[in-house]
Amino acid sequence: MVIIATMTKPTKPSLTYLKFLNLVQSVRKLPDFPAMDAVEERMMNLFAASWQRKQQVTVLQAMDMVHGISASTAHRRLKALRKKGLIALEIDQIDNRIKYVVPTDLVFKYFNHLGQCLTKAVGRQPG
Repeated sequence: MVIIATMTKPTKPSLTYLKFLNLVQSVRKLPDFPAMDAVEERMMNLFAASWQRKQQVTVLQAMDMVHGISASTAHRRLKALRKKGLIALEIDQIDNRIKYVVPTDLVFKYFNHLGQCLTKAVGRQPG
């Protein structure tokens, strides 16, 4: 039996989202930014949400943020993000055993480009 899926006419919000995704793909191809895998991208989004709320993220918290991956995988991704220049680590001023994941100028530049993609996608609403 063959099932053919039919797609209803896309709504304005779905068109906006699809345009946003296409614009984001172009940002990911820019030579200014290092490539990220899906886990690294998810981690960056989770960090960004925490940073936006003015919350500090410790390395231990970061290793536990993405469900479904092991702590060692999360740690490898943290090291990769640091090597790519997207995050830095800061030592706590009181307890030097605690390290915080902090954003870099490069990641702010990346998020700025993503924000511009969103603005462009919203601005291109069909009449």
